[in-house]
Amino acid sequence: MKRALILMSGGQDSTTCLYQSISEYGRAWLRAIGFNYGQRHVEELEAAKEICADLRIPYKVIDLPILKQLTSNSITDPGIPIDKKMPASGPPNTNVDGRNLIFLSCAAIYAKNHGITDLIMGVSETDYSGYPDCRKNFMDSMQTSLRLSMDYDFNVITPLMRMSKAQIWQLAKDLGCLDIIEKQTITCYNGESGSGCGECPACKLRNEGYNQFINNK
Repeated sequence: MKRALILMSGGQDSTTCLYQSISEYGRAWLRAIGFNYGQRHVEELEAAKEICADLRIPYKVIDLPILKQLTSNSITDPGIPIDKKMPASGPPNTNVDGRNLIFLSCAAIYAKNHGITDLIMGVSETDYSGYPDCRKNFMDSMQTSLRLSMDYDFNVITPLMRMSKAQIWQLAKDLGCLDIIEKQTITCYNGESGSGCGECPACKLRNEGYNQFINNK
């Protein structure tokens, strides 16, 4: 039986992936991993910890202070105001250079040492937010690189890659976890649960998707 490791932030997307993986793998074959990299708040990690505990799925948090030391952005530096709108060109200042590259590398090391081949990450290219490390071609290249670097049959799986936020809300409903996603996850860059602060880009994207989901029902 294949085993899977969910990269679990405590937000809408990764939590939806977690519930989807339960139906595909079974709880006994799942683990989850999160990263404390000096982000503005740790409420998202606390949310992930509680959700995993309720589901009886082991959750490991890895400290990665290196990201805060290497790059300057509004997520790891509270002195930089968060962009409220997408810039005319280039990624927003919420982009953390190399974040998913480092996350996947660390997750893969952990996975191999626990006999896990499948790495599941809730990134989406459809609702692209200007982050280059959320694109499918990057995820495909990481799978190749991880296999070569550790001589191990990793599968980097991104179930939400082609889905809009409205479709992800619908998936949560189909999985029977809509109430959990709506009330317990934290997507907000300012650490507010549910619909969040309503002003940061993450909240706007989440809430616009929710409104589309409700109106299409």
